[in-house]
Amino acid sequence: MTDAIALPRPEDLLPHRAPFLLLTDVMSLEPGVRAHCRWQLSGDEYFWPGHFPGRPTLPGVLMLESIAQAGALVVLADPRYAAKIPLFGGADSVRFRRQVVPGDVLELEVEITRMSARAGKGKGRAHVNGETACEGELLLILADR
Repeated sequence: MTDAIALPRPEDLLPHRAPFLLLTDVMSLEPGVRAHCRWQLSGDEYFWPGHFPGRPTLPGVLMLESIAQAGALVVLADPRYAAKIPLFGGADSVRFRRQVVPGDVLELEVEITRMSARAGKGKGRAHVNGETACEGELLLILADR
């Protein structure tokens, strides 16, 4: 049996803060490679009343942003890039497959597939109870802090 390694809180690595920190917990992390994070949607978030009244639905762009934040966390956990800010540079092959509603726990899995001193690419998936809600490829651009 190996000793458990303390995982960082999202705010320990990411520059994002409420109301735009879209990760609640880090479940697993391999710096520079992959992460599994969660976003617990309480129903109190600012966007529910307007998207949509009577049928609250998590905006797809926020699902995609939460995947990008998990990707940024993977990059910032790598000491080579800890002094940078990974900016969301683009997304490809994005598909939204399931509605996400208040009370859902959005599981986020991201893998960085290519990284350089200036940018990185990865793929990510958001799911609820194993059912894919969103998936796609990410481009992260590294900027100086």
